[in-house]
Amino acid sequence: MASQRKNAWYDERMDKHGDANAQNRSQRALSRREFLGRGLALGASLVLGGSLLSFLSSCLRTGEPLPSSAPSTSAPPTSQPSSSTPSTAELMVVRGPIPSALVEVALAGLGGMERFVKPGADVIVHPNICVAYRSFEYAATTNPEVVGTIVRLCLKAGAKRVRVMDSPFGGTSEEAYEISGIGPAARTAGGEMEFMHPAKFTEAEIPDGRDITSWPIYQDALNADVLINVPIAKHHNLGRLSLGMKNLMGLIQNRGGFHANLGQRIADLASRLCPMLTVVDAVRILRNHGPTGGNLDDVQQTNTVIASTDFVAADAYAATLFGLTGPDIPYLRAGGAMGLGQLDLARVPTEEIALSP
Repeated sequence: MASQRKNAWYDERMDKHGDANAQNRSQRALSRREFLGRGLALGASLVLGGSLLSFLSSCLRTGEPLPSSAPSTSAPPTSQPSSSTPSTAELMVVRGPIPSALVEVALAGLGGMERFVKPGADVIVHPNICVAYRSFEYAATTNPEVVGTIVRLCLKAGAKRVRVMDSPFGGTSEEAYEISGIGPAARTAGGEMEFMHPAKFTEAEIPDGRDITSWPIYQDALNADVLINVPIAKHHNLGRLSLGMKNLMGLIQNRGGFHANLGQRIADLASRLCPMLTVVDAVRILRNHGPTGGNLDDVQQTNTVIASTDFVAADAYAATLFGLTGPDIPYLRAGGAMGLGQLDLARVPTEEIALSP
């Protein structure tokens, strides 16, 4: 049933994807009205700037979590949308100094975590926990504050449980979970760190695959009600960049054999796993010597979080942080050709927000 619910959501999104602007705007208006109906006025007020940004700045200065609703604001100038106008963004880009605030504002702009996580849902959060010998400052692993915030928001939305997992290829999972800081952050937020047991990897069909039609995939990732992909944006010596689609390789076995025709195989895998939500951690990005890094000179602090229901679009935007475009990345070209998402960012309703320190 969980897999069926996820596939139904994915099929609906793909059916609407042909006309990205018109269809996404229609979907957003509905989900935002539902979101606003719950009284979460923050997301709907993001377009206001001014007094809202001052309010957000106050939250940032105090380090307090953003509340579920913003304080009342004065009427905006007639040249700006009114506060009752729902956001139409399907790609949120938020910049600022505090990772937790970036995540909260980005998710509010997409309609809130309640859009994705329903009461009682079984949620898997999949960050990049690459190796056991790099802390997050080296930008080889996802920022733990980003992961912890996502876990907290899932539980606040009513998730039955939230599991965080990855398959590190350097060191043990136990070491990598702790050294990355993700283990402590997830547990503090109320989530569980799951060690991916080999017995749970089973051969799964990939019906839309163009190069591979099956592969050993972690079954819980296929059966969960919600899969949230939380990559870090970094250089990769084989894939050019490691972003959301590439991060899904952490949910498979035999990654060595997967690297033949890597771009198409990543797209094939994404067609089967199809995360409902992608949150790209670009608080720090690794510009060279990825995926493991090791030199802080290769790290650039960009203080950015990118969130989208469209994992191709999220990755395509993240590529611009490296001076590249989506078509420059082989797996994004393949994903676009398969209709998995929108490669042309001009066709993606996007909202960019800068939070003041």
